[in-house]
Amino acid sequence: MPATWGSSGIPVVIVEDDASIGRHLQQALEGHGYHSSWFRTGQGALEHLRTHPSEVMLLDLGLPDSDGVDIARQGRAEFPELLIIMLTARVDEIDVIAGLDAGADDYITKPFTVSVLLARLRAHLRRHAPSDIGPLSCIALGALTLERSSRRVFVDDQELPLRTKEFDLLAALAEHPDTAVSRAQLMAQVWDENWYGSTKTLDVHIAHLRSVLVAAGADAAGRMPTITTLRGHGYRLDTPHHVEPGGPQGRHAHPR
Repeated sequence: MPATWGSSGIPVVIVEDDASIGRHLQQALEGHGYHSSWFRTGQGALEHLRTHPSEVMLLDLGLPDSDGVDIARQGRAEFPELLIIMLTARVDEIDVIAGLDAGADDYITKPFTVSVLLARLRAHLRRHAPSDIGPLSCIALGALTLERSSRRVFVDDQELPLRTKEFDLLAALAEHPDTAVSRAQLMAQVWDENWYGSTKTLDVHIAHLRSVLVAAGADAAGRMPTITTLRGHGYRLDTPHHVEPGGPQGRHAHPR
């Protein structure tokens, strides 16, 4: 299906096989100034992206040609900077985690209202802005080094690949180590200060970030910070319990 352009704005690819939903999304996006391209198959959308760079993909998980999780994985591999938001009727957490693991940045559960979708999209795009850099350019906690200016994370000398929201969450927690950070603070800083939707996406992202840090720190001998859940409040990034005197301190011990 050929691309349909709005007046001026950010290009968005819609991947939705339901005609009524696809048309509704396209009309809503163009009515708010976005450029929109609507495809009913995942492969059709990927082919379009190879010749028409876009900033956002709204991806239905139930597609006729392939599973949306596979499309998310392929899209993330080919277009690392693409913002991928899953649109899913699947309510099981395992399905959401599979989509996030595949490379999606966020998910919205069907049915949803257009106003919620647009608000979520605006929040993501604000956070993608290059000017969004915190006051601390580099944070070192044991074996972990976080560089905000380059948006890179290292465990000792090995770079740790993180999705956009995972990096933002880790940076928000690392700015105040050993300090409780409320769910509201994290939602405001990483998503949007006017966020009014479900915060379950925060829990899913934190769970995946925690698993990534645990796996990456398997050989760090107690020199990795850990994320602690504070029930009824939020989360805390605890500094490593054990750092060998004179031992390696991430990239600071090995300048490049």
